[in-house]
Amino acid sequence: MQNPVRNIFILLAAFLLLISCKGTSQTVTSGTLPVDKNATKETIALYKNLFRLKEKGYMFGHQDALAYGVEWKYEAGRSDIKDVTGDYPAVYGWDLGRIENREDKDLDGVPFAKMREFMKQVYDRGGVNTVSWHVNNPLSGKDAWDNAPGTVVSVLPGGSQHEKYKGWMDNAAEFLLSLKGSDGKPIPILYRPYHEFTGDWFWWCKNTTTPEQFKELWKFTVTYFQSKGVHNLIYVYNTSNENVTTKADFMGYYPGDEWVDVVSFDIYQGGDGAKRDKFITDIKKLVSIITDVAKEHNKLSAIAETGYEAVPDAKWWTGTLAEAIGKQQISYVLVWRNHGWNEWMKPPRMHYYAPYKGQVSEKDFTDFYKKDNTLFQSDVTKEKLYR
Repeated sequence: MQNPVRNIFILLAAFLLLISCKGTSQTVTSGTLPVDKNATKETIALYKNLFRLKEKGYMFGHQDALAYGVEWKYEAGRSDIKDVTGDYPAVYGWDLGRIENREDKDLDGVPFAKMREFMKQVYDRGGVNTVSWHVNNPLSGKDAWDNAPGTVVSVLPGGSQHEKYKGWMDNAAEFLLSLKGSDGKPIPILYRPYHEFTGDWFWWCKNTTTPEQFKELWKFTVTYFQSKGVHNLIYVYNTSNENVTTKADFMGYYPGDEWVDVVSFDIYQGGDGAKRDKFITDIKKLVSIITDVAKEHNKLSAIAETGYEAVPDAKWWTGTLAEAIGKQQISYVLVWRNHGWNEWMKPPRMHYYAPYKGQVSEKDFTDFYKKDNTLFQSDVTKEKLYR
């Protein structure tokens, strides 16, 4: 004889199990996993932990932070940020430009062998590596800034440069697969391909291609790297501030949620006065856009490049950058490299974006460092982002 009370308990248990499974399914499909379904354990952990971390604040990043600074190069353990604060940045930017030709150094002169070692140091101490690629123009053989129309079409399947471009990507894949920590695990990378595409200066920019072609290029890139066994990438969709005034502008070339992990933009301040005002207005507008997009599509968001060359404003860090970002929950903000004197620029000048000892904004940067919602290496090390 059946026990009615027991049956009720069985039905209740089944109902609770159904709710639990449904909740699990929602979590798995919500976007808190990277788009690479075969991503490494550490890559998955980093992506999930970055969602958690943004509740505490945004990470500060610096391009080529360990390689060189103003008036120094390749000094072990050094960075201009560490000289000023006693701490490293949380995010470290690198570039693959020239890997396509298997050159020894990237386009900024950093030997790839040294870059590999720097990235290992970052991973070992719990920091985050991000990579862009100023890839040469495969159609003309010139650099990334040779932006004649037709290059994107030429590298797509069936295009005249498709096989050449696959060879270039093979070279990049080989380097990416060589990135290992002291634990022997592949180092997770925030990979930012075809950056600033809403501008008009690179061969992949929107003035040279259509949304459909760009999306196809993006999907081909993700798929091809995965086919080569590269499963340590978190993919960052990145616009310029140029030609982006609405969410529709930002999303016009978006390849889809199944292809993107992070949404971001690049923006630089070009001067004081009205130019400063515009910079602040534009950042507030764009951060609002990417914050909305990130929430709607369950993605991370970031200011992937920014800065004010030579930082002539003594209060720029707290009075301009932090003010513009406000309390918005982005994942990170990265300033460009500290090259120092650059005789190749027109006109020749000091070219740097982070403070160094004695620089006019040094004191303000230490105040920026001490803010509750700015995160540096010591902050993220505690978070054990790869576990």
